[in-house]
Amino acid sequence: MKKSLFLFFAALFCVGIGRAQSFEENFQNATLRIDYVFVGNSSQQMIAIDEFARFDRWAGRRVNLDSVPVRGNGEVKIIDAESDAVLYYNSFSSLFQEWLTTDEASTSTRSFEFTQLVPLPKQKVIVETTLFDNKGKIATASRHTLDPEDKLIRNLNGRNAVSHEYLLKSGSSEECIDIAIMAEGYTEEDMNIFMEDARAACDEIMRYEPFAQHKHRFNVVAVKCPSKQSDVSVPQDESWKQTAVNSNFMTFYSPRYLTTNSVHLIHDQLVGIDYEHLIILANTDTYGGGGIYNSYTLTTAHNPYFKPVVVHEFGHSFGALGDEYFYEQPDHTENFYSLDYEPWEQNITSLVDFDSKWKDMLGKNEKIPTEPTEKRKKKYTVGVYEGGGYMTKGMYRPAVICRMRDNVATQFCPVCQRAIERIILYNTEAK
Repeated sequence: MKKSLFLFFAALFCVGIGRAQSFEENFQNATLRIDYVFVGNSSQQMIAIDEFARFDRWAGRRVNLDSVPVRGNGEVKIIDAESDAVLYYNSFSSLFQEWLTTDEASTSTRSFEFTQLVPLPKQKVIVETTLFDNKGKIATASRHTLDPEDKLIRNLNGRNAVSHEYLLKSGSSEECIDIAIMAEGYTEEDMNIFMEDARAACDEIMRYEPFAQHKHRFNVVAVKCPSKQSDVSVPQDESWKQTAVNSNFMTFYSPRYLTTNSVHLIHDQLVGIDYEHLIILANTDTYGGGGIYNSYTLTTAHNPYFKPVVVHEFGHSFGALGDEYFYEQPDHTENFYSLDYEPWEQNITSLVDFDSKWKDMLGKNEKIPTEPTEKRKKKYTVGVYEGGGYMTKGMYRPAVICRMRDNVATQFCPVCQRAIERIILYNTEAK
């Protein structure tokens, strides 16, 4: 028995060492930036590589490299060209895939920019990128051979970094998750205002659990990207501005949906700065925002709901959470989810595969669906409440109110807290 236990713990030790060494064995301390163009319509899509670029230092995760905590709507894999082993794996969502569920996608063809950062490999690899539809089926995929010595990989080193200032510095980029908060619609004269807004956003996010208890795992840097004009573009008011990342409201004709398709430009502004996750603050009092998993959060800074909204949108872009609210009347989200498929977001369910969600967090003999009583609302009691993912029927959420549903909610519900904590630990602790 003692010999078996010794071999067991020795094996665990070796596995831990292997994982710890896997980054150094396969990757340089440098970043490969992949700029994509996703193009197509509801019936046909294509992935095109716009450019590969590189720069020194890798700020992303160095643990759990060959798997992901949440599937997302897309994925990128770095695969060893000789052994076919997955060296690095990341998941994401994109504005393009959301657009594909709109009516416009059935009559028009459009292109959307997208960028992913991956560690720069030491050897020749295959870059495999896949997009999924709303039933989890492969919509389109691409494979590109990449030699890290290729002279046409643009070298971004030597460029002057945009002025920046740390709001939270808990450790090195190897130890911590790096968040960049970017200015959008702030002129050079507005930067003192931006710094106040960035500090407010950082403090508000870190006030919520589970971010509060894991604050020591984060670095947050404010990036002072200047715009030529103050405010941002508000098409419903016939107002268009020249801003740092070309954001605008009326995405998919939804007045409060604030996004940008200038994704490559976003990353150009961040050269020379360590970052993994992005929060873009818009210098406007118009209500709205948007958050896309492992892409960016973009939200307004001078609306009365600024603080709850920036936390909500970061729940999307960092925590891979879905919207728990719903509409009585259909809008551009009408076809976003399919009720005969289990969505990948951890805080909504169609009950097709509820075992994979929060079934283990339900009280004994809990009814499905659960009645949304006032007592349950006040206590954030976990249940299965109908209405979520923009749908009044057939989709369910885990709490009566939650930061992912209501601006009046004072916290994330327990299910969302667990989902966020899993991602924090996944990115900072070897499994």
